Formats: sequence, C-alpha cells, structure tokens
Amino acid sequence: MNLLTNTCKLCVSEKNVRKNSECSRNIRNFAKEIETENETNKIIIYIIYTMKKFDPATNIQKLDGRDPFRGVNPSISDSATFAFEKAHLMTDTFHGETEGYFLYSRHWNPSNMALCNALAAMEGTEAAWVTGSGMAAITCALLHEVKQGDHIVSSMTTYGGTFAFLSNYIKKWGVEVSFVNFQDLDAVRKAIRPNTKVLYTETMNNPLLRIANIPELSKIAHENGARLLVDNTFTPMIFSPYQLGADVVVYSMTKFINGKNDCVAGAICGTQEYINSLIDVNDGTAMLLGPVLDPMRSSSILKNLHTLHIRMQKHSENAMYLAKRFKEVGFKYNYPGLEEHVDHELFKSMMNPGYGFGGMISIDMETADAASKIMEIMQDKGVGYLAVSLGYFKTLFSNSGKSTSSEVPEELQKEMGMSEGLIRFSVGLDNDIERTFQLIAEAVEESKK
Repeated sequence: MNLLTNTCKLCVSEKNVRKNSECSRNIRNFAKEIETENETNKIIIYIIYTMKKFDPATNIQKLDGRDPFRGVNPSISDSATFAFEKAHLMTDTFHGETEGYFLYSRHWNPSNMALCNALAAMEGTEAAWVTGSGMAAITCALLHEVKQGDHIVSSMTTYGGTFAFLSNYIKKWGVEVSFVNFQDLDAVRKAIRPNTKVLYTETMNNPLLRIANIPELSKIAHENGARLLVDNTFTPMIFSPYQLGADVVVYSMTKFINGKNDCVAGAICGTQEYINSLIDVNDGTAMLLGPVLDPMRSSSILKNLHTLHIRMQKHSENAMYLAKRFKEVGFKYNYPGLEEHVDHELFKSMMNPGYGFGGMISIDMETADAASKIMEIMQDKGVGYLAVSLGYFKTLFSNSGKSTSSEVPEELQKEMGMSEGLIRFSVGLDNDIERTFQLIAEAVEESKK
C-alpha cells in the first residue's frame, strides 16, 4: 500500500489525476492491491472508482442546458459581434480578463460555448473548441504545436486528408514528419528526435481498425518532451483518450458525434490553458486562421450529442452481429470486437464499458474491381450507400484505397497491409440487421456471376 500511497499523494482530486496519465495507470495497476489489503483511503478509492467508471454519456446528462429564458435548449446566438456596457470591458475582454463577455464569434459565441461545454464533459477535459470541419480541427491542433524546424511523428495509418496534410502541406512551413507503424512502440521510440514536438495517432485507425496503445504512447511522448494528439473520430464515448494520457483530442463531428450527415464540423478538446492559447487574439492558431463553426450548426450538433450514447450502442451492436455472421460464412473480415482481432485485448483494456466495440467493420474482396462490383450491387439492393464518411444512420461503404485513403501512395498502402479490395463499412442503425447481412451475402454471390 505504501507504493500506491506515494504514487497518489499529490492527487487530491479526480481532476488532478486526469492530468497525470502515469499516475492514472499506476492507480489502475494497484487497484487489486487495495482490495486485497482491505485498507481504506477515501481519496485513493474515490479516484479509482471515478477513473474506472468514467461515463461520457452521464457527464453530458449532468449538464444544465437551460437558457436564460428557461428554455430547455440553449438559445441560438447568431450574432457575429457583441456589445459592451462600458468601453473598458471591451479592452479587458481583448486581454482575456473578463468572464461572461463575448467579443466576436470567430473567438467565442454562446451557442458554440454550449456545445464546447458538452464536448469537454464527454471527454473529461477542462475545455473544448469547435471548428467548421474535422480537418480544421486536425490542422489547427497540429499547427499550434509546431514551428519551423520542429518534427512530428505520425502513425502511417491515418485518414487520407490527414496524411496529405502531414506528407505534403505542413512541409511548406519547415516542419518535418516521420510516418511510423504505431503498433510497433519501439519503432515509435526510435523515430523520436531532439526536435520532436508531437506524436499523432488515431485511436482506431482508418481504415485498418488497429487500436493505438494510448497509455504507452503518452508515456513515450512525455518522456521525450513531446505531446500526444489523438483523433478519436471513429470511437467517441467508447474511448476517452484524454483519460488515457493524451494531451489533445480531436474529432470530425461530421461523423458519429453529429450522426446525420447534414453538416461538416470538428472539435478540439484539451486543458483550459491549451484552448485559451489556441484562440488567443495575438497568436492563437484557431483564432487567426478562423475556422469557426456556425452557431446554428453548433445548436443542432449539441442536441444530437445527447443521443450519441444510444447510437453508438446500436452501431456497435449491429457491427458485432455482422462480424459474427461474416465469420460464420467465411468472409475475410476485420472487426476489433471479436477475440481473434490482434488488438482485442488492448481495446478492452482501454474502453469505457457499455458502448460496444464500434460501428466500423471491413471485408476484403482481394481486388478493387471485385470490391467495386460488390458495392454497386449492395447499393442497388438497399444495403446502404456507396459513399465516403461514416457515423450515419444508414450503412455507408467504400473501397478505402480508392477513396478516403487514396492520398496515401500505393506502396505505403501495401506496407501498412491495406488490401486493394478492402471494403470499409460504417454500419448503420438498421433495425433488422439480419436482413442487412442477407443482402450483403447476396451481393457477394451475385458479384461472382
């Protein structure tokens, strides 16, 4: 017990533990020791309980969303600029020295703040900021961490737009990027240089559905004076990367968080200090580049966020059903929810209970031509839509190598193990998922004729 007590002696609140990923891991590791010795330390036991029971949906539910007029939804503020009663208040707000005042909607807007408060509650971060697209969130978060001469270590398996930004665009600013297999932690360590400022990964990578070991990557980053940025777009609520040691978490809210495919939006979650620096009027990357989200969209996304836990549960349930049926008929499938997936145990060690293993699944048809033929038949049969993106209430499918990962060179696609016949499914909220499976199976059979 002494070792645990020493580990936790500075952790006087759950909030402090969240900021210390190494301490969080130690707490989990010694949880059994406490139970075995049957000792009572209220602070430590409270921390263990809250860390093990982190519940994003309940955190959102706890928020009071009433507006000043007692409406149950926050009012929509479509003002671009805001008035001040006194001139000095405007000056103080420019300097960040006031509370409750809004300056200009590129900086803060009441509707955007309501959504940000909910996102921060979901992630367990102190603050959040929302952007006009997922790529705006990713690029602002990355650019804010680096300057000319700095170095980024990125997972080689990322969304194609992110890969293109890191491989082609950011180099214009004199920033070096190394792409590494993040499943190989030794390779990550070897890729770090004295000027490395960022490790970047997706929790569940796109499109191979491998799982990043966030606690270990956090340890590697922090031991080398770098920060860990994590894209959690595929697995909101299922994983809480900030709780696991990430410094910044980004989202394309276009996908599961909004769930309606009626807008593009992004989010950046982190400490209050970090978000304040991001929107600083003098040198904040997001403030000066200006990728702000429209407040009307913020309002609609906020309402959708309150059903995210129900949707993630159903997406996961349906994907698991398809995975088991694919296994039964001998399809070459990939789903981290089944035990044979290489990262299944890692997934379970990091997941929040109750949300399942996610709504993403893939099958390998070996060739791009075969994949194209099957997808066209599936669309004709009503399985869903041959379309990019994910997190929609209807099933979406695409051939990753020819679509969302097409920015990745073919030789690198092969190196990372991406088959040219890979069909990525974002499984919808189908009520009769057996019907969906039967239609997929029929499409595969018909494609062989």
